[in-house]
Amino acid sequence: MDNNNYYLNSITDAVGDIPLIKLNRMAEKYGVKATVLVKPEYMNPSGSVKDRMAAYILNQAIERGELKPGGTIVEGTSGNTGAAVAMFAAAHGYKAIFTIPDKMSDEKVNALKAFGAEVHICPTTVPAESPESYYETAKRIHRETPGSYYIGQYFNLDNIEAHYNITGPELWKQTDGKFDVFVGGIGTGGTVSGVARYIKERNKSIEIIGADPIGSVYYNYHKDQTMIEPHTYFVEGIGEDMLCPTIYFSVIDKVYQVTDKESFLACRDLTRLEGIFGGGSCGAAVHVALNYAKTLDKDKVIVVILPDGGVKYMSKVFNDDWMKEKGFL
Repeated sequence: MDNNNYYLNSITDAVGDIPLIKLNRMAEKYGVKATVLVKPEYMNPSGSVKDRMAAYILNQAIERGELKPGGTIVEGTSGNTGAAVAMFAAAHGYKAIFTIPDKMSDEKVNALKAFGAEVHICPTTVPAESPESYYETAKRIHRETPGSYYIGQYFNLDNIEAHYNITGPELWKQTDGKFDVFVGGIGTGGTVSGVARYIKERNKSIEIIGADPIGSVYYNYHKDQTMIEPHTYFVEGIGEDMLCPTIYFSVIDKVYQVTDKESFLACRDLTRLEGIFGGGSCGAAVHVALNYAKTLDKDKVIVVILPDGGVKYMSKVFNDDWMKEKGFL
């Protein structure tokens, strides 16, 4: 906040300070007695939890001199990180180039372009190490663009530090540390790992639970260190087909699998029963959290991160025709 105390100097100064909201009608539907609190990160200015990570990483890069004034930022994204970076770039005078898998919604792609970014669509069905994958394509563009800065959210440990330094302390202050379980979907792993590390340093007994879509590698790796053959799934922004250095399995107590259908129906319930307009990955986290909450006493408190908003999925999760075509309705 500016010294005048009534305006912010930039849209990126509006990131964070997201409230906790109690689930009422959904908790009743699931037969839950415990208190379930959600943190709707779509209230961040570009619409997702990735605003926190993007602003932190890019400010660190500027401080270190790795991102020069007027420079180019390159990143591979499933959409939310891209929007956060594109917003930062637009506000601070940088150029942004993104690669994105072709399974992502048109709304996400068009949002990146709306901020003035250059977008390259890449196939989803190729291995991560393929030259055609959105990971490798981003690296190639970075190599071919002199003076560019490549974020690399999947291996940049500042991803974890953002949530250790910002999201974790914010959550702890809001609850005064009085909660029993933290639930989050696992994508790059940065959000869950950073928040979990902060929480565990203060109270090891608080349980950390990850939600992982069926088809992703995390559930099996957490269970017994085996790597499955990943396969595609429809829920966006969580799960992965490779292991990322930005996930600390040591601070995650349990990982539960969730199906596309469970994710999407819970997401629609979240909107219709609570008025909380979250995306598909929010449904995944809420479904896991509410099912786990059934096993808990009424004096227990669960906190759930909701990564992004439903407006990005109007053509998919909130489109009855698409849901019926995919067999989810």
